Amino acid sequence: MSRIAVVPGSFDPVTLGHLDVIRRAATVFDEVHVLVVHNPGKNAMLPISERITLIEKSIAEDSSIGGNITVASWSVGLLVDYCTEVGANVLVKGIRSQIDVAYETPMVLMNRSLANVETVFMLPDPAHAHVSSTLVRQVSSMGGDVSDYVPPAVARFLAAARPA
Repeated sequence: MSRIAVVPGSFDPVTLGHLDVIRRAATVFDEVHVLVVHNPGKNAMLPISERITLIEKSIAEDSSIGGNITVASWSVGLLVDYCTEVGANVLVKGIRSQIDVAYETPMVLMNRSLANVETVFMLPDPAHAHVSSTLVRQVSSMGGDVSDYVPPAVARFLAAARPA
């Protein structure tokens, strides 16, 4: 039986912390679905199709990421519905702090209750523990260099999108 995991997130944009979690999930699970989900509580900078493209480019450019990885999006129904559709019974979430744990805990319990989907938390590499997509967007929008926090494909994209 194949062990399939889903790594969900808004990935707006994908960061090196995200890639760290994806890389490590790919070493634990036979198949990993990186799932771009719409979060109605967040104001997205990038359309979902652009986020998927940047994730795919970032994974392709990072030779340390191997395994059977699928990048997809989901906007109809619950996250656990996607898990059921692809045969995944595990969600992998990167957490940076106790704040993330407090935010994620009710969802963990609900996903387990609704569809018997477990959640595995992975702590990021300490070099990325302070980085969030929101912070990257803010720094980049003010002209700051975010290349230490995002994959090269994202750094190039953000630099090109910056007004001259």
